[in-house]
Amino acid sequence: MKHGDQPNLSLGILLAVAATIIWSGNFVVARSVIHSIPPVTLAFYRWATAVIILTPVAWKHIKPAWQIVKENKAYFFWTGLTGVSLFNTFVYIAGHSSTAINLALIGTTSSPIMSVILAAWFLKEPVSWRRLLGMLLCIAGILFLLSKGSFQNLLHLQFNKGDAWVLLGALSFAVYNIFARKRPQAISALGFLFFVFLMGAVLLFPAYIAEAAYAARVQWSMQTVLVILYLGLGASVISFLFWNRSIKELGAGRTSLFGNLIPIFSTMEAIAILGEKINYIHIVSFLLIVAGLIVDNSVLLKRK
Repeated sequence: MKHGDQPNLSLGILLAVAATIIWSGNFVVARSVIHSIPPVTLAFYRWATAVIILTPVAWKHIKPAWQIVKENKAYFFWTGLTGVSLFNTFVYIAGHSSTAINLALIGTTSSPIMSVILAAWFLKEPVSWRRLLGMLLCIAGILFLLSKGSFQNLLHLQFNKGDAWVLLGALSFAVYNIFARKRPQAISALGFLFFVFLMGAVLLFPAYIAEAAYAARVQWSMQTVLVILYLGLGASVISFLFWNRSIKELGAGRTSLFGNLIPIFSTMEAIAILGEKINYIHIVSFLLIVAGLIVDNSVLLKRK
């Protein structure tokens, strides 16, 4: 933000909340379409749609960014692979055997923990005692959920297939976060977004062709079309643009706090739309995770 610009706090908060509401629906969609569209196909259609929609929006940023992309081919390959091709595809595969509530709680809380560990390891970023305590509380919440609240189950913990897939997705997104921090400074935010989306869609294409050869055909309906449009337009383009504008108005640190609303909104949507049940295990797990997030972000919360 340039010196002298007056931030619009209300707009920033509104856009950040709107982005998390849109993103939270991704986990509900992962469960709602398991019988009508295969997971890789859903991921490919999502990102192909996002690229098509984003092209006119990012048009003036594409040509200046092209030379930067050519000079950093390996970087954009790995960023597109981890942040686009693998992350959401793993979530959609997980949706075939895990509830939307589990997808949201595990996926959105384990990825930041992995990001902190990877950043400390590879980027040598320091980990404060507050962050360490917050991480331990979040890990306790995740383990409580995975073990279904039983110490015996924890001793003999076996991952549900879907839980394992969503953890792989979280790891993939954590790796993406490390790459995103190393974004070439000369490329604009829109140019970066366009080429990461494009690379992710291109890398998904071979897997999409392979899945089409053996998986059940897509059950096309108005619901299927609307889901793809929601993911491509809403959860990919609009939510990212909202989030980036919120960062401009509120700052990155304050905006990041709103990401913690995703599992809350996902749980509410899963109960309202899919009829999923919530029990004390979800509540205790959620409280532990929220406590960890509050401890980790307590310094930011005190800032104006």
